[in-house]
Amino acid sequence: MDTLELEAVVRQARQGEAQALAEIHRRLSRRLLGLCWHMLGSREEAEDAHSEVFMRLPRAITTYDGSVSFERWLLSVASHHCIDRMRRRIREQRLFTDQDVEPLAVAISAASPLNELVQQEKRDAVRSAIERLPAKFRIPLTLRYYSELSYEEIAEQLGMKRTHVATLIFRAKQELRQRLTQHRGG
Repeated sequence: MDTLELEAVVRQARQGEAQALAEIHRRLSRRLLGLCWHMLGSREEAEDAHSEVFMRLPRAITTYDGSVSFERWLLSVASHHCIDRMRRRIREQRLFTDQDVEPLAVAISAASPLNELVQQEKRDAVRSAIERLPAKFRIPLTLRYYSELSYEEIAEQLGMKRTHVATLIFRAKQELRQRLTQHRGG
């Protein structure tokens, strides 16, 4: 969507126009669902989070100030919501068990038909490697490369120092490289 066109739709949505909210949903829903799936690890939870974000959008959109693109702002709102859901999940799990949070699944968009066979193996390897990363690495990595958040924004969302986020992302990439190299080698 053209940035100017999206900003016009956002202005209409801020005025409470249902058609504008529906247009935002139509154009950004898939990307937001993918982010939620990356972060939460199950389609069901991702769909719940996705629905909640869009249900809250008419009220939340009033806080959008235009300092970043609307798409980036909406993905940030969604990632905050997912982080809150994960924190609740962890608190609930601690009540019943000491096990870690289950691995997150990764939603990767389909490749072009021409490259599908070649790319499928690569996507599966990356997905598998990311799923096996500990949450402390997987979440910052997802926020950085899927939501395109800066280290500062990730630090703010996760309540960490920027240097800690940088270290976690660096280690996550090292882990991914190692796992992908092992996958190719054997």
